[in-house]
Amino acid sequence: MKKLLLSSVLLLTLTSLVAQTTYPDVAPIFFSRCTSCHHEDSHAPSFLTYSGILPHITTMDAYLTSGYMPPWSPDTTYSRFSHERTIAPAEKAAILNWIANGAPAGDTTLAPPAPMYSHYQLNGTPDLELTIPTFASNAATDDSYVCFSLPSGLTQDRIVQAFEIVAGNSEIVHHVLANVDTLATTTNDLSGACYSITGDYSLGGFAPGAAPTVFPSTGQLKMGITIKAGSKIILQIHYPMGTAGQLDSTKIRLFFYPLGTTGVRPVYVTTPLQNWALNIPPNTVKTFHAVYPSSGGLTYPISMFAAFPHAHKLGTTMVNYAFMAGDTIPLIRINQWDFQWQGYYTYRNLTKVPTGYTLKGTHVYDNTVNNPNNPTSPPAQVYAGTSTTDEMFFDSFQWLLYQTGDELINMDSLLSLDPLLNPTVGITEGPVLNNDLNTYAFPNPFNHNVTIGYMLDVPGNVSIDVYTVYGTRVRSLQNEMTATGAHEVVWDGKNDSGSQVAAGSYIYIVRTPVRQNDGKLTLISGK
Repeated sequence: MKKLLLSSVLLLTLTSLVAQTTYPDVAPIFFSRCTSCHHEDSHAPSFLTYSGILPHITTMDAYLTSGYMPPWSPDTTYSRFSHERTIAPAEKAAILNWIANGAPAGDTTLAPPAPMYSHYQLNGTPDLELTIPTFASNAATDDSYVCFSLPSGLTQDRIVQAFEIVAGNSEIVHHVLANVDTLATTTNDLSGACYSITGDYSLGGFAPGAAPTVFPSTGQLKMGITIKAGSKIILQIHYPMGTAGQLDSTKIRLFFYPLGTTGVRPVYVTTPLQNWALNIPPNTVKTFHAVYPSSGGLTYPISMFAAFPHAHKLGTTMVNYAFMAGDTIPLIRINQWDFQWQGYYTYRNLTKVPTGYTLKGTHVYDNTVNNPNNPTSPPAQVYAGTSTTDEMFFDSFQWLLYQTGDELINMDSLLSLDPLLNPTVGITEGPVLNNDLNTYAFPNPFNHNVTIGYMLDVPGNVSIDVYTVYGTRVRSLQNEMTATGAHEVVWDGKNDSGSQVAAGSYIYIVRTPVRQNDGKLTLISGK
């Protein structure tokens, strides 16, 4: 009986050890949910390695438990957006349980390869890159707003398909707004009082946590913003008080459609919901509203592409919607505003707002000691203004004139393989390739093996690689001189080391010296 009991205890102990969660088990969750922000060229600390994660597990536990991380402010029960920075309950539980058990390392060499990132969020070489002259912040006793008017040097009209604003010094750049000056008559205003950015129209902007702007560029939907030849790009940069003397060299990277591209629908960037009558006494919580138009409704239907609500540090909740005769179209709701994480949120599907509807926004501001983000202690009187210690109600949208069927277009599917967002493109060396190589994959989704085929019309070297959707190469299937004709290779769901990869989504890329094509693979099970 004692021997049986001892054997049972040993069996339970061994089972517990075998089932223990270690770093290789949770590493894929960090890679998919955390490292797009937490890597060396973005927000510290980096979570690309076990040694980088370990010192922060106490903070991680608190932030995951409270919901502070991952940083995603929009309420996903109200409206849905592309690339939501959320974490599934099972994934959160796995990390929290791992931390509770002491965050064991296990054999870290069994963890999948970490994703690769660069200093930029958009891959490839921009068609135009403009950088401000190195500037020493002049924000000593107050916030500073400076405007740089940068000649584009364009000799032909170009249509913007994507752009990103890259803070030269992320510690001191609060936000950046980008406008286009078509007549090129503006000049720099470095006084610190350039509160109103000039120009003919807006491109968009940058704020902490903001993603780059990428417009769909396929046959189903092409969107863009035209910049006329000879235009200037104006960058309004906000430096917070106390940053005087610190250097910055912010830049904007612009990617254009090829010359001659037709069928590109113009994108409009406006801020219809504003309220400059904010008056928030100390020790009060107040609600304010804004509507557009001020009377009546929209005179034409529009398709919303992205939303960017904005407030400062007293903001707590906000909601935007369209309404008419009792009908409401949800646009965005934020239940816990986080000043440090904001930007344009791209709708999963273009959202139609019909003729006659009115846009409305509601913001709540908490100017009490109960607001941990209150910039003044004790609370002080706050009005609308441009300083961080003032408040703002400034809700923007990127939108199109509505066309029949817009609301059926899914942004996730259009942008999922955009080479500007797909990190695998950054791995490619050599010339820019054309996506006109015919390829296919079947069966797809697949359980054990998938056949990847292609047609070659001239002989040449062909490489075929499989990547995770985060840019890590999984398997090199071919890299050799190939004759003309039809060819096929089989991927068995294993990596270069011969180990079975996890079920999920992958990307294959077939390349020749002058052409390439890619596609999505879905592995259901490799067992």
